[in-house]
Amino acid sequence: MNEESDVSVFDPERIETRVQTLWSERDCFRVTEDPEREKFYCLCMFPYPSGKMHMGHARNYTLGDVVARYKRMRGFNVLQPMGWDAFGMPAENAAIKNNVPPAQWTYSNIDHMRTQLQRFGFAYDWSREVTTCRPEYYRWEQWLFTRLYEKGLAYQKVAAVNWCPVDQTVLANEQVEDGRCWRCDTVVERKELRQWFLRITDYADELLAELDNLTEWPEAVRTMQRNWIGRSEGLELEFAVDGHDPLHVYTTRPDTLMGVTYLAVAAQHPLAAAAAKDQPDLAAFVDECSRVQAAEAAQETLEKRGQPLGIEATHPISGEKIPVLVANFVLMEYGTGAVMAVPAHDQRDFEFATRYGLEIRPVIEPLDGGDIDLSDGAWVERGRLVNSGEFDGLDFDGAFEAIARRFEENGRGRRRVNYRLRDWGVSRQRYWGAPIPMINCARCGTVPVPDADLPVVLPEDVAFEGVGSPIKTDPTWRQTTCPRCGEPAERETDTFDTFMESSWYFARYACPDNDSAMLDARSDYWMNVDQYIGGVEHAILHLLYARFFQKLMRDVGLTKTAEPFARLMTQGMVLKDGVKMSKNKGNVVDPQPMIERYGADTVRLFMMSDAPPDQSFEWSDAGVEGAHRFVRKLWRAACRMTTLKTADVASNAGDRAALHRLLHKTIDKVTDDIDRRMTFNTAIAALRELSNAAFRRLDALGAAAAADDVVQLRETFDVLVRLFQPFIPHTSQALYEILGHDGLVMDAPWPLADAGAMVEEERELVVQVNGKLRARLTVAADADKAALETAALGDANVQKFIGEKAVRKVIVVPGKLVNIVV
Repeated sequence: MNEESDVSVFDPERIETRVQTLWSERDCFRVTEDPEREKFYCLCMFPYPSGKMHMGHARNYTLGDVVARYKRMRGFNVLQPMGWDAFGMPAENAAIKNNVPPAQWTYSNIDHMRTQLQRFGFAYDWSREVTTCRPEYYRWEQWLFTRLYEKGLAYQKVAAVNWCPVDQTVLANEQVEDGRCWRCDTVVERKELRQWFLRITDYADELLAELDNLTEWPEAVRTMQRNWIGRSEGLELEFAVDGHDPLHVYTTRPDTLMGVTYLAVAAQHPLAAAAAKDQPDLAAFVDECSRVQAAEAAQETLEKRGQPLGIEATHPISGEKIPVLVANFVLMEYGTGAVMAVPAHDQRDFEFATRYGLEIRPVIEPLDGGDIDLSDGAWVERGRLVNSGEFDGLDFDGAFEAIARRFEENGRGRRRVNYRLRDWGVSRQRYWGAPIPMINCARCGTVPVPDADLPVVLPEDVAFEGVGSPIKTDPTWRQTTCPRCGEPAERETDTFDTFMESSWYFARYACPDNDSAMLDARSDYWMNVDQYIGGVEHAILHLLYARFFQKLMRDVGLTKTAEPFARLMTQGMVLKDGVKMSKNKGNVVDPQPMIERYGADTVRLFMMSDAPPDQSFEWSDAGVEGAHRFVRKLWRAACRMTTLKTADVASNAGDRAALHRLLHKTIDKVTDDIDRRMTFNTAIAALRELSNAAFRRLDALGAAAAADDVVQLRETFDVLVRLFQPFIPHTSQALYEILGHDGLVMDAPWPLADAGAMVEEERELVVQVNGKLRARLTVAADADKAALETAALGDANVQKFIGEKAVRKVIVVPGKLVNIVV
């Protein structure tokens, strides 16, 4: 084909405008519950309305749209909603910078991003749109919080917290990355504050156990959650301390007990506080540790430092005196705030002991009796006990049991299950978040806001002075009356962590119009989400919190579903010049100019064709141009096919058979690639191969062809248009109409592959001699190895290259090649 043969001009903007108008007029994406049909709930993590979409957003939402459109054509009742994760510090910081209220900034961004999403043609049911900063949304998480408070699952306490000095707010442990704020990368400090917590630790066992049932989640995500929950079985042991209460330590390695050469406590431990009273240098060190310590993860890379307390403990078995030190790597919030140090068999303890000249005593050897090398670090493997008196020769399990029994019998220890996971701190000191629905009364204490007074509405028309929260300095909002005694009282001025809003939005999509309940029976129809798509960076943030919240909602009778997401795909990043697209890096590609130049379908096709969805891909302007050329070619070929005349001419049955076989093999592969494997790039590659075969066939036939050929080409283009619908929906709809069909292509049935049609009677066999191509043979598709070897050796051209040489080996790959080694 060439440009002169075009029968119609491909105009993406005109096509998209007309098709989207058609969709709007028919309201074809609005969905309701239908017990007679199998449901499919497809959802991408909703966006934060930062103002503009970037290609990372576009790729993520296109992935979901492909799956949703495919499932609709397979007859499912498909829900694909969209909303906005609209609270949070970015809006507040931007509002302060631009001198506008966060609400105004947020709603303006939502309007703009909604327009961008609609331009892509995503099949969203916009009637279910939720915006988390709207009172009608956060009212219900306030309601749930009061129920959790009544059940003892929400509580308040003074605690050492992670404090971001730039954002002026507390961070949950999960929001501290390598000792820095997950948003602004500032080094996190330690601070004592009264905070609200949710008892996620009460659900640790269930959260851990049900990971085994999430078989359609990436194993990497499940492993990250297992490690974060961090269930361990060990012993809590008691060390006597001269002049003080006994010191309790928790260990998962009681087999190393006889290798303890010192004990280390946290800066906040009572022993450290008592010793620091009379030692100015020690007091200064304790104060320094208290200010700079942050989450557990930060301790991994921390320079190990400490000071002796001038106190000794007694080893509970040997009776040996052991020094007690304060160390900056011990956290009061983890375990008992004290650790037994075994430097020969723990790398952290080894580094500390090496720095301060403390004894390193090996008590474990390999099971094969070999020597261990402590010149470069600790030997941390399990083995057989040595230098351990009565326990010598025991392996790990034997030593665990023997030592545990001994401590249980004398009442100085017990078996214990411990968790790395800590309760979720949900208080934030910034303004732009949902108010915590509690009232502080001098007479009654802390009192939940009654249901009739919910929601506690956050005032939206505010003025800022620095980063301080306006509601903390607003007496009109802050002052209220106690709902129990009627006396003057004050509202809680902390707001919820924004992960509270994103931990249940997926369930609210089922019933966003319900103004009398958080969820209703519609959520039981739709939940759980059949396909969830989002970034792996949320493995121990949003994904863990959402699982926890689903269980909370179940336990207050809101839902029957225990897990929110049945199948999870974590999409790869979009790169530009080898680096993740980021506003901070200045390498963001705005989808808008790309759509205006090439059309939404071209951008969608390129993003789906370049790499598997779970892998990162490099943005390429040349790649977009290539995708655009292909879409134009498909358009021209389909239009030209409609002008193909029937004539009384000869037809090639072999060519028809080959195209028919390729058609059904393509249907089979595209179906499998979308439905099971989710490798959209290989599906598109197969579609392009079939398209090119159809293009060549059309060119070969010319302007007129036999009736059988015309019918087959029309069938081929009909199938192509339907198979391409999830990827290029606007173009597919327009071509569907050009091919003579009424209605919507996405309501047409998905093509089904004929297994019989895919059977090949003959195949091409490549023949090599010493790895070099020497012949191509047509052989029976079911030929066995012996027949293939005979055919290859009997070929005249192959014989010429063998000559008088001896055949040493014949390698046969059935259906593909024969390599003759001479």
